Parts: sequence; C-alpha cells; structure tokens
Amino acid sequence: MTAGPTHSSAALDRQPPAAERARTVALRPTAALHVAGTGSCPVLAATTTADGDVLLVVPGSGGVVEALRTSPLGDVPARLSVTDRSSLPLRHPVRALVRLSGWLTPVPAGEVADLVLDFAETSPSEALFEVGLGAVLLRMDLAEVELEESGTCADVDPDDFRAAAPDPVSRAEAELMAAQGEPLGRLCARVQNWAGRRDDVRLLGLDRFGIRFRVQGRHGCYDLRVPFAAPLTGPGGFAAALDDLLTCGPA
Repeated sequence: MTAGPTHSSAALDRQPPAAERARTVALRPTAALHVAGTGSCPVLAATTTADGDVLLVVPGSGGVVEALRTSPLGDVPARLSVTDRSSLPLRHPVRALVRLSGWLTPVPAGEVADLVLDFAETSPSEALFEVGLGAVLLRMDLAEVELEESGTCADVDPDDFRAAAPDPVSRAEAELMAAQGEPLGRLCARVQNWAGRRDDVRLLGLDRFGIRFRVQGRHGCYDLRVPFAAPLTGPGGFAAALDDLLTCGPA
C-alpha cells in the first residue's frame, strides 16, 4: 500500500503522473469559472479535448461574453476550476481539484463545428446543442495548471497537461465498480483490517495503477493506494489485476 500525501520516489512511481491525473480531473462535470474584473460567471459545460484544447460553453448573454466584447485585446484572463467528487458515500467526497488559468477567447466561426464535435467526443453535453443559439463556445489559452489532491498542491506544466491522456481506468470507474462490487468489498475489508477498528475505510476510486481508499478517522482522513503489480493499459485488465491483489497475500 502507498499512503498519501507522500513524496518518496517509489510511491510517486506507483501512481499516474501529475499531468495525467490533472487531465483525468479536468473531464469531470463540476466546473466553476472566474473571470478577471467580472467575478464568477456561469459555465454550462467544460472539457479538455483529446488534442488538449480547453473549451467552455457559456451563456451568450453572460458576463464573460460582455467582458470579451469590451476587451481591447479580444481576450480576458480567467480561471476554470474543476472538482472531482466521489459518487460513493464519503464524509469528504472531494477527491481532487484542478485549476486551469489562462486567457479566454471566442472560437472563430469557422472552427466551431469541428470543436463542438471534439468537445462531444470527450464530454457529451446537452449544452452543445445551444452553441450558436443561446450559448457561445470559448477556448482557453492555457498558462497555468494546478492540481490539488490528498492535501497537497502541485504545479503541472501546461504542455505536459495538453500532451497527457486521461486515465482509461478512471474513465470506466462507475462500470468497473458495479461489475466488481463483491471483490472490491473484500479488498476494502482487508484494508480495514490493516487500518484498524478506529478508522473507517471507504473505497475512493480506481485508476490504471491501483485502487484508492480513503481512511476516515476521528481527527481527519488520508488517502492510500493498493497498487497493481503493473499499470494497466485499459479497463479490460482490471478484473484480473483485482483478483491478483486478493490472492497475493495479506494487504
């Protein structure tokens, strides 16, 4: 097991790189937008496409569109915050937060159709049907990326963020948890034995490097990972990797 937060090289090698973790979080549906000089602005949908474009759908009559209309440079500084929340019953359901900062610009009319398709490929949303009607498609020229998780913050190079791919196992998390509920429950019980009776162990999430748990105690909580013998290439190997964890000896 590896517990977080930790900074040992062995532990860091047994989890997805920070850029990959940030890209995974950036696809979650809970996003908030702050525009310099305007404040909080509604965002109907947001994503990072397979090509690394950070795209947002915003109301056509909102403050961000007005800020862009009056900007002498045609762009506005902004920060997009995307929160990763567990769907499982946890005392503290937030797993991670990624902050994407840069400059927002309208997508040129000639690029809208293709980018809407790219958006839908990574994050299908009904808001895309409103683009060109009551909504506007924007692109963020990325300057800074910050990932917050397990009580620590890390800066991610924007080029590394754009080049990374989201974790394939995390993207199939709901389906894998439903299909492997019984063996995941057995692994959770083993982690509970390791943690002791005073702490409450709950399943937190899955990725290609292992299975994450949150240990909740009276005075706080921490996250730990039960790593696979080797990283997975996709969700297809998850069942076998989980079975290996359950047969390789005490956790």
